[in-house]
Amino acid sequence: MTAPVRVQPCLRGPVLVRGADVVVDEDGVEHAVRRPVVAVCACGKSARKPWCDATHKSIRDDAR
Repeated sequence: MTAPVRVQPCLRGPVLVRGADVVVDEDGVEHAVRRPVVAVCACGKSARKPWCDATHKSIRDDAR
């Protein structure tokens, strides 16, 4: 039996995913997960999608 995958949205930030082996992006492409916790882009502006690259920090709150 495998451990459950846990997903935690961060306020004005990424979605943290714990325990996943694969993340499937919006185009259906599978991305292998090599760390126990990964940050997935929630703002849609990352240059490294599906991974967060902290671009959300430079987006004004009223632009979201």
